[in-house]
Amino acid sequence: MPLGPVDFLLARFEHGQFHGQMADALADLVDKGIIHIIDLVFVRKEDDGTITTFELDDLGELASAYNNVDGEAGGLLSQEDLQAAAEDLEPGTAAGLLVWENVWAQGFVEALRSAGGEVVAYDRIPAADIEQAYADLEGVDAADGASRSGSA
Repeated sequence: MPLGPVDFLLARFEHGQFHGQMADALADLVDKGIIHIIDLVFVRKEDDGTITTFELDDLGELASAYNNVDGEAGGLLSQEDLQAAAEDLEPGTAAGLLVWENVWAQGFVEALRSAGGEVVAYDRIPAADIEQAYADLEGVDAADGASRSGSA
Protein backbone atom coordinates (compact mmCIF):
# COMPACT_ATOMS: atom_id res chain seq x y z
CA MET A 1 0.00 0.00 0.00
CA PRO A 2 1.44 3.44 -0.87
CA LEU A 3 2.27 5.91 1.82
CA GLY A 4 -0.43 8.50 2.42
CA PRO A 5 0.38 12.21 2.60
CA VAL A 6 2.80 13.05 5.39
CA ASP A 7 2.45 16.22 7.45
CA PHE A 8 4.38 17.80 10.27
CA LEU A 9 3.45 20.16 13.03
CA LEU A 10 5.59 22.24 15.35
CA ALA A 11 3.56 23.27 18.39
CA ARG A 12 4.97 25.70 20.95
CA PHE A 13 4.09 25.20 24.60
CA GLU A 14 3.63 28.10 26.96
CA HIS A 15 6.26 28.58 29.64
CA GLY A 16 8.40 25.81 28.13
CA GLN A 17 6.37 23.12 29.85
CA PHE A 18 5.27 19.86 28.27
CA HIS A 19 1.93 18.39 29.25
CA GLY A 20 0.29 15.10 28.40
CA GLN A 21 -3.10 16.46 27.28
CA MET A 22 -2.48 15.82 23.59
CA ALA A 23 -1.55 12.16 24.17
CA ASP A 24 -5.17 10.95 24.39
CA ALA A 25 -6.15 12.89 21.27
CA LEU A 26 -3.21 11.41 19.33
CA ALA A 27 -4.01 7.90 20.58
CA ASP A 28 -7.61 8.34 19.39
CA LEU A 29 -6.49 9.41 15.89
CA VAL A 30 -4.12 6.43 15.67
CA ASP A 31 -6.70 3.96 17.02
CA LYS A 32 -9.27 5.13 14.47
CA GLY A 33 -6.78 4.59 11.62
CA ILE A 34 -6.76 8.26 10.68
CA ILE A 35 -3.05 8.85 11.21
CA HIS A 36 0.15 6.88 11.78
CA ILE A 37 2.77 8.65 13.86
CA ILE A 38 6.13 8.64 12.14
CA ASP A 39 8.05 10.75 14.64
CA LEU A 40 7.36 12.73 17.80
CA VAL A 41 10.14 14.73 19.40
CA PHE A 42 10.17 17.56 21.92
CA VAL A 43 12.59 20.48 21.87
CA ARG A 44 13.36 23.19 24.39
CA LYS A 45 15.19 26.44 23.87
CA GLU A 46 16.86 27.36 27.13
CA ASP A 47 17.19 30.95 28.31
CA ASP A 48 20.80 31.02 27.05
CA GLY A 49 19.67 29.87 23.56
CA THR A 50 20.85 26.28 23.95
CA ILE A 51 18.53 23.82 22.23
CA THR A 52 17.78 20.53 23.97
CA THR A 53 15.86 17.66 22.33
CA PHE A 54 13.78 15.06 24.13
CA GLU A 55 12.42 11.76 22.94
CA LEU A 56 9.42 10.37 24.80
CA ASP A 57 11.64 8.23 27.02
CA ASP A 58 13.43 11.38 28.20
CA LEU A 59 10.26 12.99 29.58
CA GLY A 60 10.19 11.01 32.82
CA GLU A 61 6.74 10.43 34.27
CA LEU A 62 5.16 12.52 31.49
CA ALA A 63 6.20 9.79 29.04
CA SER A 64 3.60 7.47 30.58
CA ALA A 65 0.86 9.70 29.15
CA TYR A 66 2.02 8.56 25.70
CA ASN A 67 2.04 4.82 26.48
CA ASN A 68 -1.20 4.32 24.55
CA VAL A 69 0.02 6.19 21.46
CA ASP A 70 1.19 3.70 18.87
CA GLY A 71 3.68 4.82 16.28
CA GLU A 72 7.31 5.16 15.42
CA ALA A 73 8.16 7.96 17.81
CA GLY A 74 11.74 8.63 16.86
CA GLY A 75 14.37 8.26 14.22
CA LEU A 76 13.13 10.09 11.13
CA LEU A 77 14.01 13.62 12.19
CA SER A 78 17.71 14.44 12.26
CA GLN A 79 19.46 16.68 14.78
CA GLU A 80 19.68 19.27 12.00
CA ASP A 81 15.90 19.10 11.53
CA LEU A 82 15.36 19.61 15.25
CA GLN A 83 17.82 22.48 15.45
CA ALA A 84 16.10 24.21 12.51
CA ALA A 85 12.67 23.67 14.07
CA ALA A 86 13.76 25.16 17.38
CA GLU A 87 15.71 28.08 15.93
CA ASP A 88 12.77 30.49 15.86
CA LEU A 89 11.53 29.58 19.34
CA GLU A 90 11.83 32.25 21.99
CA PRO A 91 14.31 31.45 24.77
CA GLY A 92 12.57 29.65 27.64
CA THR A 93 9.99 27.97 25.42
CA ALA A 94 9.45 24.38 24.34
CA ALA A 95 7.79 22.71 21.38
CA GLY A 96 6.68 19.34 20.14
CA LEU A 97 7.48 18.29 16.60
CA LEU A 98 5.07 15.69 15.24
CA VAL A 99 5.38 13.96 11.86
CA TRP A 100 2.46 11.77 10.79
CA GLU A 101 1.10 9.91 7.81
CA ASN A 102 -2.51 10.56 6.85
CA VAL A 103 -3.55 6.90 6.72
CA TRP A 104 -7.10 7.87 5.76
CA ALA A 105 -5.77 9.02 2.37
CA GLN A 106 -3.90 5.84 1.39
CA GLY A 107 -6.74 4.49 -0.76
CA PHE A 108 -7.16 7.82 -2.51
CA VAL A 109 -3.41 8.04 -3.21
CA GLU A 110 -3.42 4.52 -4.64
CA ALA A 111 -6.43 5.32 -6.88
CA LEU A 112 -4.84 8.59 -8.01
CA ARG A 113 -1.59 6.88 -8.97
CA SER A 114 -3.27 3.96 -10.68
CA ALA A 115 -5.25 6.45 -12.79
CA GLY A 116 -1.99 8.08 -13.87
CA GLY A 117 -2.55 11.10 -11.68
CA GLU A 118 -0.09 12.97 -9.55
CA VAL A 119 -0.39 15.70 -6.98
CA VAL A 120 0.97 18.95 -8.40
CA ALA A 121 0.08 21.24 -5.48
CA TYR A 122 -0.69 20.69 -1.84
CA ASP A 123 -0.94 23.16 0.99
CA ARG A 124 -2.64 23.48 4.34
CA ILE A 125 -5.01 26.41 4.72
CA PRO A 126 -4.96 27.87 8.25
CA ALA A 127 -8.27 27.37 10.08
CA ALA A 128 -8.46 31.10 10.86
CA ASP A 129 -8.42 31.86 7.12
CA ILE A 130 -11.31 29.44 6.48
CA GLU A 131 -13.29 30.81 9.42
CA GLN A 132 -12.81 34.34 8.08
CA ALA A 133 -13.85 33.28 4.57
CA TYR A 134 -17.05 31.72 5.96
CA ALA A 135 -17.74 34.85 8.01
CA ASP A 136 -17.20 37.01 4.91
CA LEU A 137 -19.48 34.72 2.88
CA GLU A 138 -22.20 34.91 5.51
CA GLY A 139 -21.88 38.71 5.47
CA VAL A 140 -22.32 38.76 1.68
CA ASP A 141 -25.31 36.38 1.88
CA ALA A 142 -26.92 38.50 4.59
CA ALA A 143 -26.36 41.65 2.53
CA ASP A 144 -27.81 39.96 -0.60
CA GLY A 145 -30.84 38.80 1.38
CA ALA A 146 -31.45 42.29 2.74
CA SER A 147 -31.23 43.88 -0.70
CA ARG A 148 -33.50 41.25 -2.20
CA SER A 149 -36.13 41.61 0.48
CA GLY A 150 -35.95 45.39 0.27
CA SER A 151 -36.56 45.42 -3.51
CA ALA A 152 -39.44 42.94 -3.59
